[in-house]
Amino acid sequence: MAVLNALRRTPSALRRNPVVLVPILVISLFQIPQLALQAVNPLLSSVVSLGVSLVFLVVMPFFQGGLIAMADEALDGRTALQTFVDDGKANYVSILVAYLALVAVNFALGMVAFFVALFGGIFVIGSGGLESASIAVLAVMGIVVAIVVLLYLLALFFVQFYGQAIVLEDMGAVDGLKRSVSVVREHLVSTLGYSILVGVLGGVFGGVFGVLSLLLSPQSAAALHLPELSLPLVAVVGLLVLVVGTLFGGFFGVYSVSFYRELTT
Repeated sequence: MAVLNALRRTPSALRRNPVVLVPILVISLFQIPQLALQAVNPLLSSVVSLGVSLVFLVVMPFFQGGLIAMADEALDGRTALQTFVDDGKANYVSILVAYLALVAVNFALGMVAFFVALFGGIFVIGSGGLESASIAVLAVMGIVVAIVVLLYLLALFFVQFYGQAIVLEDMGAVDGLKRSVSVVREHLVSTLGYSILVGVLGGVFGGVFGVLSLLLSPQSAAALHLPELSLPLVAVVGLLVLVVGTLFGGFFGVYSVSFYRELTT
């Protein structure tokens, strides 16, 4: 089974090539100042978070291309940071174009959901509250929002390997997206199993990150009646986030490439 075969190959590839974790560590370091500021000045932390998000928008295609290439080499033997740099530059434009196309689609779907929710709220208020609102109208709005969410998840499911297709099969942005859809369509069950496993692991990591963020936020700590963390504890929490994030990112990066190779070779 592709899911298990790829899973078995991932730890050994990482053990042979801990250098794969270096780019992820660098990216993760950008999040530490934001977490530290969250414990000191939440407003400034929000501003920094916005700035970091804009930087990531430009940097992530380079990072994605380089990491996929390193993971591919790591699965066969040894890799190096030079591979990260070379393939990050070589595939930057294609991955950026594909990424921006997906952002545009997600934005369009998000706007549909937003306006449905907005008009729904106006309708409920104009009708004198939920008790007076038409059940049929509310049901239609709920169905529309559900369809939008489903379309978003389906799009994400089918194009999730566009980066692997671009880097590993030397494709452009459009062909990479098409190739991802084709591969997923031919291996629906395996891809669904992979997506569920990655989703569960991502949920666990997201939960840990969310709890740590709550601990660092003075407002959240006060609302939950938790003691404020001292500076040494903030440093420990930040280090924990850095380590966990780096290990998870490295594992997922190699695992995604290993799984794609199982499907296409």
